[in-house]
Amino acid sequence: MAASTASGTGWYKGRVKAVPSGDSLVIMALTSNRPGPPPEKTITLASLIAPRLARRGGVDEPFAWDSREYLRKLCIGKEVTFRVEYAVPSIGREFGSVYLGGDKNVAMLVVSEGWAKVREQGQQKGEASPFLAELLRLEEQAKQQGVGRWSKVPGAAEASIRNLPPSAIGDPSNLDAMGLLAANKGSPMQCIVEQVRDGSTVQVYLLPDFQFVRVFVAGIQAPSMGRRAAAETVVETDLTSDEQNGDASAEPRAALTSAQRLAASSTASSEVSPDPFGPEAKYFTEVRCLNREVRIVLEGVDKFSNLIGSVYYPEGDTAKDLALELVENGLAKYVEWSANMMEDDTKRRLKSAELQAKKARLRMWTNYVPPATNSKAIRDQNFTGKVVEVVSGDCIVVADDSIPYGSPLAERRVNLSSIRCPKMGNPRRDEKPTAYAREAREFLRTRLVGKQVSVQMEYSRKVPMADGAPAASADSRVMDFGSVFLLSPVKGDGDEVSAANASAAGSQQPGLNVAELVVGRGFGTVIRHRDFEERSNYYDALLAAESRAISGKKGIHSAKDPPVMHIQDLTMASAKKARDFLPFLNRGRIPAIVEYVLSGHRFKLLIPKETCSIAFSFSGVRCPGREEPYSDEAIALMRRKIMQRDVVVEVETVDRTGTFLGSLWESKTNVAVTLLEAGLAKLQTSFGSDRIPDAHLLEQAELSAKRKKLKIWESYVEGEEVSNGPATVENKQKELLQVL
Repeated sequence: MAASTASGTGWYKGRVKAVPSGDSLVIMALTSNRPGPPPEKTITLASLIAPRLARRGGVDEPFAWDSREYLRKLCIGKEVTFRVEYAVPSIGREFGSVYLGGDKNVAMLVVSEGWAKVREQGQQKGEASPFLAELLRLEEQAKQQGVGRWSKVPGAAEASIRNLPPSAIGDPSNLDAMGLLAANKGSPMQCIVEQVRDGSTVQVYLLPDFQFVRVFVAGIQAPSMGRRAAAETVVETDLTSDEQNGDASAEPRAALTSAQRLAASSTASSEVSPDPFGPEAKYFTEVRCLNREVRIVLEGVDKFSNLIGSVYYPEGDTAKDLALELVENGLAKYVEWSANMMEDDTKRRLKSAELQAKKARLRMWTNYVPPATNSKAIRDQNFTGKVVEVVSGDCIVVADDSIPYGSPLAERRVNLSSIRCPKMGNPRRDEKPTAYAREAREFLRTRLVGKQVSVQMEYSRKVPMADGAPAASADSRVMDFGSVFLLSPVKGDGDEVSAANASAAGSQQPGLNVAELVVGRGFGTVIRHRDFEERSNYYDALLAAESRAISGKKGIHSAKDPPVMHIQDLTMASAKKARDFLPFLNRGRIPAIVEYVLSGHRFKLLIPKETCSIAFSFSGVRCPGREEPYSDEAIALMRRKIMQRDVVVEVETVDRTGTFLGSLWESKTNVAVTLLEAGLAKLQTSFGSDRIPDAHLLEQAELSAKRKKLKIWESYVEGEEVSNGPATVENKQKELLQVL
């Protein structure tokens, strides 16, 4: 679009960006060969004079607002064809003819509706519309019909003048910002955007009272448009209101006198150039909001009584969030302080949109350098398997279905992505579990152990072994993180389960997200990752679950004192201390939980009723020792069968090392029978079988394995014995150390 002001330069096509008054339009080019916003031109309809809108503190001419509204609704955002008919250099304005839809003369439409009068002066100088005769005819017709400004209704002219309250822009005392917020918090307010200061700041009329206010878009900040020199600012304040509203200041400035330019140059030091992409962000907001009807939802007020709000502009049948659109297009950055005034879901969308814009290096993020991270994506490593162990509220061990259980790679430790649960502590360093650590682990144990899950691995990260050590140090380990999904639904376990089940049903995830379940119960928090850190693919769902837990004051978010559980660990006590507990445990069958598999036949058990942990071994059954064949297979089998399961034990006695001896059942099955049938254990003849429950079943199981020559019996010849070696104190101590 040429900037020539000579008449007869031909017809151009453009789109109406703004309608400053009832007789002028700001038209921008449809395409541009240069970077940044396309060129634009302010066109005043030739030979027309519309009523003037009030400047700040002034008064409208009668029907001025109605005139502007007619032209605004008729043309804003529409494609038009126009031609400059003449120019008046002394005022820096161009006058022309504009067609809407190819055949509708806009000036004729305005005059026929009575919203402007025709100006005949200037014909001798060539300053007249080529359609002047038709315009005069239409004006006479409008007068006869009494339409628009020619209304014959008594008092219509006076009623058309707006009663403008004092503007709050530049003088906050003219507006009770807190009162306005209190009256409208969360409710959409109808507005018309009159000016766009920068991409994230708009000046609007609040309808229907016409309070003129400035609104900063909540949660974001667009690049600055800089600051203009004082001399130019003074000149600009003398422009007519329609030129200011249309942001046509670039053209009036071209008409500054030499004296004004000299004055401007003397204050050039006060100019600040726009930030990179500042004009693009401003243009982005202008073409969507300027002179448009928008909805503003007030979110808050800052310490300077500035209004902070969300702006929604129409696009077809939908309403678009201006903040989100700017951030998604790399034209604004997320701002925490004002985002905190908004709903959590909106904040998450803005933060996520900024991250994506940074990754794509869009516009203002073109030269963005992500912070260093020690994480590595491993998104292609997905598998299914059975949960063997719950290490803590955010770490589990899963037996991969695709790998035989005897393989050392069969079990995979998975840390739940993007969440952090209370630490279980370290008995070796005399660290006790932190508040809710036991509860978090127990919560998962009762729901996951032995259950089939689907695992989506997402990233790995180097983590220092010692607090404060750098992640890159030699004393660090690599932890794998992923999202784990329980394939079978969980029923009736509180609001967090219902929400997680609903989340699973409404998305593409394969089942119930375990991390979402943990966080929703208040047993963990969501990690606030740095911009470019890898994170859970279901991060938004985790944040929503955390928000529910906080509002419900669940778990670690509760104001109540955390539960306290004192467990007497007899595995770390003397043999005498263990013997002192025998009378309490030797009372028939009692419930227990398998805390750890020390060897194929030896375990660490938690006895909830007596609040103690004990070392427990099968009576009369022994598996191969640590250095013997099939030892690992026996351990693997027991981990899959009883690790962290609810079991029942019957304690018979305690040996000289403090290990309790007896029988153990899981789901009414004697677990020793399972070992013997698999050929991974043998009966010890030194034990009296008469005091062992299910002794006949044990003997039958061993005979079956011998006949099939399974595992330790593969070289068995009837009449020979296979030695498993004595269960020494040293071996037992080594086994106990495995749990630590």
